[in-house]
Amino acid sequence: MGRELGLGVKKRVWARVLPVLYRAQLHRPLDPDLVVHGAYWNRGVSCNPAAIHAKALELVPRLRHVWVVGSRHAARVPAGVEYVVAGSRAYWRVMATATYLVNNSSFPGGFRKRAGQVYLQTHHGTPLKSMGLDQRRYPDSARGMDFEKVLAHVRQWDFSLAANPHAAEVWGRVYPGGAYEHLHLGQPRNDRYFNATSDDIAAIRASLGIAPGSRVLLYAPTHRDHGASRFSPPLDLARFVREAGDQYVLLVRAHYFHGISAGLAAAHPRVVDVTAHPRVEDLCLASDALITDYSSLLFDYACLDRPIVVHAPDWEEYRAARGTYFDLLSGRPSDTPGAVSTSDDELIGLFRDGGWDSEASGKLRAAFRARFCPYDDGRAAERVVRRLFLNESPSPGWTG
Repeated sequence: MGRELGLGVKKRVWARVLPVLYRAQLHRPLDPDLVVHGAYWNRGVSCNPAAIHAKALELVPRLRHVWVVGSRHAARVPAGVEYVVAGSRAYWRVMATATYLVNNSSFPGGFRKRAGQVYLQTHHGTPLKSMGLDQRRYPDSARGMDFEKVLAHVRQWDFSLAANPHAAEVWGRVYPGGAYEHLHLGQPRNDRYFNATSDDIAAIRASLGIAPGSRVLLYAPTHRDHGASRFSPPLDLARFVREAGDQYVLLVRAHYFHGISAGLAAAHPRVVDVTAHPRVEDLCLASDALITDYSSLLFDYACLDRPIVVHAPDWEEYRAARGTYFDLLSGRPSDTPGAVSTSDDELIGLFRDGGWDSEASGKLRAAFRARFCPYDDGRAAERVVRRLFLNESPSPGWTG
């Protein structure tokens, strides 16, 4: 008990001291070569910031890169990657002196963006569900959000990365008040889909223990604001693999809000929990098709030009609780990416009769891909690095 009280006092003291130390750091000159990265509210090295980091190491080797991670996630930082723990003295020091800030969500609050600092907001996917100020209309989604803080955060941005024209339109409307520039350069995390080789894919499948000849399906449902905190997918996983066919292996990826395990507890030998896998892009590459509902992963997966099945038994409930920007289940070209199911029976039927990979679903996928992946070509990270760190202005299709 005494030790716990002592730790509590120490935390309160540091909470008062650190802002003072931070203000002192603000008088130091900016380091022109220091880049601070963050992703998914300090969860680790991933997504667009990770792709930008990797490409910058190649193209601008003088830069020093530091990641902000929460204390619970520090053990998962790859070897050789420099990091600071969110809220620590080291965190406040780099936040005060870095010239470049790159994040797909937001940095821990309390820092003041200085004159001369450059902040790139990469976002972490194309928006289907309501975002930013649009969430005010949906109580379940808006619970706990401080929209004044959201707007204050937006005012710090210098650049907002646009995965496609739809994303740029939404970001500009739901994150108003900032003087940021939209960068229509594509989604760096998607470069992996264009640059991976057949040997890379075979190695990923082998690392997952997938037997040769298996048809691999990636099931990645999103989080529901109105649902349970634990992972509870709207699909009977064991029944699906039993009845869809013996050739299918189902990789299950729970949303990161549920932690690093889907808690499947041996649902079936052909159901594999891949929630803890560090790279969702590799899981996509390993799969023959994606099954999802409202996850932004479906927009990224379209880059692969492989079948996408939307399994959405609670579509009307989800739309009412969260709001969406278009009707994913309409069947209209560019709105629907492929086959659709609204019950377990329908989903099983699609995989038993081939509807998951039909000519009709292929035409829908092509229109969807044209709308949402127009900038993705395997060089998005390079374009971002050249624009952000070298002040060049490459655009999609650029071949410099």
